[in-house]
Amino acid sequence: MSALALPAESAVPGAAAPYRPMNFGVTRVNVRDGAAGVRYLDADLPLGAYARRVTDYLLHWAEATPDNSFLARRARLPDGSTGDWQHLRYGQALDAARRIGQALLERGLSRERPVLLLTENSLEHALMALGCMYAGVPYCPVSTAYATVSQDYAKLRHVIETLTPGLVLAADGTRFGPAIAATVPHDVEVVLVEGRLAGRASTDFAQLLATEATAAIDAAMHATGPDTIVKFLFTSGSTKLPKPVINTQRMWCANLQQITLSLPALAEAPPVLVDWLPWNHTFGGNHNVGITLQHGGTLYIDDGKPTPALMGETLRNLREIAPTVYFNVPTGFEMIAQAMQTDAQLRATLLSRVRFFFYSGAGLSQPVWDSLHATQEAALGQRIIMATGLGMTESAPSALFVNSPDVTAGDIGSPVPGTTVKLVEVDGKTEVRYRGPNITPGYWRNAEATREAFDDEGFLCTGDAVRWIDPDNVHRGLRFDGRIAEDFKLATGTFVSVGPLRTKVLAAAAPYLQDVVVTGLNHREVGLLMFPSQRCREISGLSADAPWTEVLASAGVRAQIEGLLAQLASQATGSASRVARALLLAEPPSLDRGEITDKGSVNQRAVLTHRAALVDALHDGSAPGILYPQA
Repeated sequence: MSALALPAESAVPGAAAPYRPMNFGVTRVNVRDGAAGVRYLDADLPLGAYARRVTDYLLHWAEATPDNSFLARRARLPDGSTGDWQHLRYGQALDAARRIGQALLERGLSRERPVLLLTENSLEHALMALGCMYAGVPYCPVSTAYATVSQDYAKLRHVIETLTPGLVLAADGTRFGPAIAATVPHDVEVVLVEGRLAGRASTDFAQLLATEATAAIDAAMHATGPDTIVKFLFTSGSTKLPKPVINTQRMWCANLQQITLSLPALAEAPPVLVDWLPWNHTFGGNHNVGITLQHGGTLYIDDGKPTPALMGETLRNLREIAPTVYFNVPTGFEMIAQAMQTDAQLRATLLSRVRFFFYSGAGLSQPVWDSLHATQEAALGQRIIMATGLGMTESAPSALFVNSPDVTAGDIGSPVPGTTVKLVEVDGKTEVRYRGPNITPGYWRNAEATREAFDDEGFLCTGDAVRWIDPDNVHRGLRFDGRIAEDFKLATGTFVSVGPLRTKVLAAAAPYLQDVVVTGLNHREVGLLMFPSQRCREISGLSADAPWTEVLASAGVRAQIEGLLAQLASQATGSASRVARALLLAEPPSLDRGEITDKGSVNQRAVLTHRAALVDALHDGSAPGILYPQA
C-alpha cells in the first residue's frame, strides 16, 4: 500500500500534524469604542494602492505572458459528455475583448442599456464580460435557473424590467428560447452562442468576435475608471424580489487587493483554480475570476457541481488538474472528503500543491473539517489550512478573513485592510456592518433600498451577527453568530426564505398546526418543527385526555402531516422550498424561555436556540418520530 493510500488511523498518534506553511497578512487589529453598544474594528495593515480598473490586469498579462492560459473548459461533445480542455490564452482574451467591445460600442450600449448574460460559466461568458469591461458597458450575469427551472419566469422578468438591457447573450436558443420569448422585448438584440430562436432573429456570437477593433475601443477603455459600473449582481431575493447591486471598478479592484493582502499565498505564484462556482454570484464571479486575472493565473471551469448527478465531473477534473488553491461550498467539501478516503488519484492530485482550501456560502461542519485533516495527515504528514471569511454581494465580496490556521467551524476572522467593521448591539446580538472602498454605492434604480441599507454613518447594515472568537484576544477576530433576521443558508449555499415558506406551510396545514419553525441552517435540507393545534386530537382517534405524545404518534395524525409534506414537496421548486423532514412537538412553546410572546406569536430564533439539540437530531435522523414526505 502506498503512502497516499494509508487510512487516517495510520497517522502518527499524539499532537496534530503541522500545517503546510502559509502566511496570513492581517495578524493584528485595532479596536476602538464608539457610542454605547458600538465598537469599530480595523486591520492593522494599510490597504495601499490598487488598480484603477480590472482590465489593467488583462492588459498587463496579455503583454507579459500572452501565451499563458487564462481560462480553460472541457469541450462539449454531441452526446452531452465533455472532452479535452480548450484553453483561452491571455493574448487571445485581450484581442477578443477589444473586438467584442468594439461591437458593443457600435450598438450604443450603456449603463442605461447594459448587457444581460444568460449562460453558465463558459469561455464565451468570460469574453463577453471582458468586452463589456473594455467598452465601459455594464453587464449582468443572471442565474440560469430563472430561465430553465422557473415556470413563470417572474424573477427573470423582474431583472429585465429593472435593467432594461440593450443586448442579451444566451448560451443556446433551444434551452433559453422559451424564457427569451416570454421576457425579452422584441427590440432587444439576442446573441446566441449556439442554435437559433424560433420566430425571432438573433445574432451569432461569432459575429461579435469578427468585429474589427479600432482606436475608439481603446479610448473607451481608458475613459473608464474607479467610478465606472462594471456589473450588476442581483441578490438572492429571499424575502422580496432580487435587488441589483452596483459593482464598480473601485469596489472590485480594492477588494482584490484586500484579498491578496489578507491571503499573501495568492501572490506567490500564478494561481491555478478548478472551480464550478457560478459567475452570477460574487464568490465565483468576483472573487475567483478576479484573483485569477489579478495574478495571471489559470481557472479551469468545472462543469461539475456538488450534487449526486454532477459530482463525478468535479472529481474527474480534480484527479487531473492540481489546484494551488481550492474553493467550494461546504457540501462540496463534504463530498470530496468522503471521496478522498478511497480515491488515491484524487488525493495525490488535489493535495500535491494546494496551499489552502477555502469555503464560503454556509458553515462547514466540524466533522467534515476533521475528515479532511485526517486524510491530509495520513497522506502528507501535514494539514492543509482551511480558510474562510465573511462577506456579501454588496462588499465585492470579501470583508473578513480568518488570520490563523488555528480556526474551527464558524470562525470568520478579522477585517480586510481598508475596510472598517462596525459592531452594533441589535436585539441581543452583535450585528457586523461595513464601510470601505469595496462596499457598493447602492442598488441600481432603487434609492429606497439603498437608503435602508446604510446607517447614519454610512456603514452597510448586513444583518449578520458575530461574536469574538476569544474576548480576551481581539486579534483572533470574530465568529459567525447567525443572522439577525430569520433567513439562512443550507450547507449547499442555497438561501432559504423563511417568511414566505412558513406562510405557505401554515396555509396548507390549517387547521392542524398552530405554528412552525423552519430549520436547516448549515444542514443540507429544510426541516420543520411543528406546534400542533387541538384539531390533531380530533383526528387521532384517542380520548380527550390522551397525552400529546400519543396523539402525535397516532396513525391519523401522522398520515395527515405526511400528506401535507407530500403536497408541499410536489409544489417545491428547489431545495430552498422543499421541506424534507419534520417533527411534531408535544412540548408547547415556552413563554418563560421567550419562545412565545405575550401576543401569542412564536419567536423563531428562541425556539431554534433552546431546541438546538432537537434540530440536530431532526437533521441527522436520530430524533424519534421524524415525518417525511410520502408519495
